[in-house]
Amino acid sequence: MSLDETLDIALAQNKAWAYKVAEEDPDFFPKLGAGQSPEILWIGCGDSRIPETTVLGLKPGDVFVHRNIANILHSGDINAGSVIEFAVKYLKVKHIIVCGHTSCGGVNAALGNSKLGIIDTWLQPLRQLRMKHAEELKSLSDKDRAFRLSELNARRSVDILRENPVVIDAINERGLKVHGLMFNVGTGELSTLDTKTDEEDSNARNAAFKLE
Repeated sequence: MSLDETLDIALAQNKAWAYKVAEEDPDFFPKLGAGQSPEILWIGCGDSRIPETTVLGLKPGDVFVHRNIANILHSGDINAGSVIEFAVKYLKVKHIIVCGHTSCGGVNAALGNSKLGIIDTWLQPLRQLRMKHAEELKSLSDKDRAFRLSELNARRSVDILRENPVVIDAINERGLKVHGLMFNVGTGELSTLDTKTDEEDSNARNAAFKLE
């Protein structure tokens, strides 16, 4: 299939989809055009196999989205920080989901030692996790090692979110929930990570990161 044919097919399928949705629910697109009020902020990988709205069984308008290579978060990322602030402070989402996944190319790259280019800088947080958990990761099979690093990365991102002053305020003031999930590309199923914290951890986090 040529490049032009690929785009032509995609555009034709878009028209068919839009027609079908409008026929089934004539108010759907006018409501979307009037504004958005998603309850979920999804922070995930840019991998083409994980379309968050489809995976969650939801519709356009239900999920605000930020995606990047290997769903990496760090406190200095202005792009992600802007998305988080807008979703939490202005859209007032009720849930933030950080989702890692199996068969992640970014994770596999961070487990190797090949020079890849600019992406090496982006993957630095994953390599730091690799170093920190080296003994545990060495004891695992290749498949389990990749899954574990992806899981550790999702947990780390949840921790970073909980250190964000905007997120802290929303947790304290209106009960915003932060979740870590893993998506199995081979089965299509999501599983939850245990990322609960106790009162002592919450108080310590508030003391260090809450801004007045």
